[in-house]
Amino acid sequence: MEIYLDNSATTGTFPKVREMMVRTMAEDFGNPSSMHRKGVDAERYVRHAKEQIAKSLKAEEKEIFFTSGGTESNNLAILGTAAANQRAGKHLITTSIEHPSVSETMRYLKEQGFSVTYLPVDSLGRVSAGDLENAMTPETILVSVMAVNNEIGTREPIEELGPLIKAKNPNCLFHVDAVQGFGKYVFRPKAAKIDLLSVSAHKIHGPKGVGFLYVRDGVKIRPIVFGGEQQKGLRSGTENVPGIAGLGTAVEEIYRDHEARIDRLYACKERLVQGLLQLPDVTVNGPSGRDGAPHVVSASFGGVRSEVLLHALEEKGIYVSAGSACASNHPGLSSTLVAIGLPKRLLESTLRFSMSIFTTEEEIDQTLLALRELLLFLRRFTRK
Repeated sequence: MEIYLDNSATTGTFPKVREMMVRTMAEDFGNPSSMHRKGVDAERYVRHAKEQIAKSLKAEEKEIFFTSGGTESNNLAILGTAAANQRAGKHLITTSIEHPSVSETMRYLKEQGFSVTYLPVDSLGRVSAGDLENAMTPETILVSVMAVNNEIGTREPIEELGPLIKAKNPNCLFHVDAVQGFGKYVFRPKAAKIDLLSVSAHKIHGPKGVGFLYVRDGVKIRPIVFGGEQQKGLRSGTENVPGIAGLGTAVEEIYRDHEARIDRLYACKERLVQGLLQLPDVTVNGPSGRDGAPHVVSASFGGVRSEVLLHALEEKGIYVSAGSACASNHPGLSSTLVAIGLPKRLLESTLRFSMSIFTTEEEIDQTLLALRELLLFLRRFTRK
């Protein structure tokens, strides 16, 4: 039996997503910019996806812009608003545990003359509203904070931070990387004072290579991709109709029977956490229970290197991660684990287990059984 517990890296697609994508590739394959019937038919899929996404956010269709995924959405949000608003100030704020698509973009802007403040987090990965308030100045034009950390599942206090930002500086924009949070939580950008929100399809059982950026109507933002003026000129390029149609379907499906699905997901998470804590020299990182996201569990295994344990599990058909998939080709210590103060001996002994709404309790039990056997075996060779 294969057990896939790397859903924060990517998810399998819903059957309805696959059906929709096949239809738009095999039958309704027109270019949505074409004026003939095939083009009009393709454009309907794009428009319908906007309707599905806008409904999930209680937003307007004109506020939804399609991208190639979370990385592009984050880049467009940060680079686009920095370029459009730099006359008002060149100060940006983010956190010390952001995804590379945010942290690397901030690093680039710092090289271009912007100043960037990196907010610290506590031992659970949470940012402090007080630290944010103290960091803000009249020159602050953008604050970017992730909704859910991709490595340890920390849920940041987004609903608290948005109103604080606007009270401190009404012109400062608030960007939320919701790639790991969308589909697990319900987002209402207007109520939470969020100006820009990034989402990726393949984290919610949609296709890879497509996502969207919510841009509140009235926000000043410049494009970073230029061409045929599609999507009101903000994101040029022929729309990926199969991907967009699949994304819209995934959004609709992920919020179907949502509360019951999330309850089951939390039950699996709790089963995994309690089982891990019964194993010798195992530490669970990040917030516990419903204080954290329902799908991510980070655990450190004393005396065993993460890559060794990862591949040992793989041999048993169990797939997990040693950290963020987006940083897997760049070996090094996790900035998130360093930021929360994880002891040095555990920094290279940590695995991420990430579940989906399709994960079963039987799969959790099988994983725990495999871990118990493997730890006993591997520690014979690693401990002196």
